[in-house]
Amino acid sequence: MSKKWQQQLPMYATYSRIFIAPILMFILYLNHSYSGYLSAAIFILASLTDWLDGYWARLYKAESAMGKFMDPIADKLLVLAALIMLLHYGDVDPWMVFILLARDIFIGGIRSVAAANSVIISAKPFGKWKTAIQMIAIPFIFVKEIGPFPVQDWGYWALWVSVVLSLISGIQYTWGYYAGRQDTN
Repeated sequence: MSKKWQQQLPMYATYSRIFIAPILMFILYLNHSYSGYLSAAIFILASLTDWLDGYWARLYKAESAMGKFMDPIADKLLVLAALIMLLHYGDVDPWMVFILLARDIFIGGIRSVAAANSVIISAKPFGKWKTAIQMIAIPFIFVKEIGPFPVQDWGYWALWVSVVLSLISGIQYTWGYYAGRQDTN
């Protein structure tokens, strides 16, 4: 049997991403010579908590409805903090940020309606890939370059790939809702 603190570890990992988001924004806002590298390191560590919360939840049998609800919100807040600052400095396109944010708001609405109709929509692979690519691309944009390698460009184009995956997963969630609704009628 797991101890109480072990049962709480997954939520602590999830909440840490929420707590880190404004810290990340502050470090980027300072715009010091070290801000990009420090932000990349913090973002990577925070991204690893996304894996860690799921690992701990399964290991300690601490999966919860709250954890399933808060995990994607924590991811979105971390990514949103990064995108806002990257947009502020002109490192990403407004359309990119709009599409990613609009999709997330739309999916949040679909999930709310689905829950009200007792329809469960499972996470889709394209959505998971979208998040994974964002978690890789954003630190590259923060760092800008590593030696002769323009990793900012790699991150920028990888983020556009995540936009495409975001649109595909948005369509999948919409279809998933309507398919699930038909199953319950």
